[in-house]
Amino acid sequence: MKQRRGTNLSHPLFQKIIEYASILAGSGIVALAFNLFLLPNKVASGGVSGISTILHSVLSWEPAYVQWAFNIPLFVAGVLVLGKQFGFKTLIGTVFLPLVVFLTKDWEPATNNALLGALFGGIGVGLGLGLVFRGKASTGGTDLAAQIIHKFTGLSLGTCVAIIDGMIVIAAAFVFDIERGLYALIGLYVTSKTIDVVQIGLGRSKMAMVISQREEEVRQAILSQIDRGVTKLSAFGGYTDLEKPIIMCVVDQTEFTKLKQLVKSIDPSAFVIVMDASEVLGEGFKRA
Repeated sequence: MKQRRGTNLSHPLFQKIIEYASILAGSGIVALAFNLFLLPNKVASGGVSGISTILHSVLSWEPAYVQWAFNIPLFVAGVLVLGKQFGFKTLIGTVFLPLVVFLTKDWEPATNNALLGALFGGIGVGLGLGLVFRGKASTGGTDLAAQIIHKFTGLSLGTCVAIIDGMIVIAAAFVFDIERGLYALIGLYVTSKTIDVVQIGLGRSKMAMVISQREEEVRQAILSQIDRGVTKLSAFGGYTDLEKPIIMCVVDQTEFTKLKQLVKSIDPSAFVIVMDASEVLGEGFKRA
């Protein structure tokens, strides 16, 4: 009997299509956020777009041309450091983003309020860059530099963008005024947080480590009543030097209260350590 063939979402070709679609969509979102929110309100929240905002205000230079010009050496660095495949993807973002900026330069601003421009511009830029990063690429500019730093340091992409672009925000404060610089900082902060949301997701989990004299009962209760896996870690008390197994368990935010109540009902004197787990991959959670 012949089995019907379904769509294989893990097929390399399908994954490539998704990646390139993310790059184009993300680049377009960044460009629209720039033209509709940031540029008209003189919010230079970092990046080559921030540089182009400053030069547009001071010298009336076309932002799209400035972005293309500044992205060339950074694109070359991307090819040399991150590889040819990454370089080709980045070439798409590097060319497409300023192109959308140029094509939409005459669109009416979404708001003339600098605070709203910083907030929604930051969200738009963060959303767009997050999509581009998920496509394993860059739009060129300082976010490409952020990718390079992320590769070598392991810092989150949002943190890397914030560090690099902070210097541009300071420069913008001198060119415009302190108030515009503060708005730019707001936009930069919102951008970095939005990038992390796109990369990691809104879901948050909790990792609990339970030390109990009734560890077997606690383990069985977690397995049966919460339906979560547990891991037993071997540990020794620092004072007694006696072996005290630790039960490690990761649960969703919504299951955490139930876990606490369950452990307390079994062993009120149990010692519980709780930590945030921003991204959990594996059975019962998000797939890698």
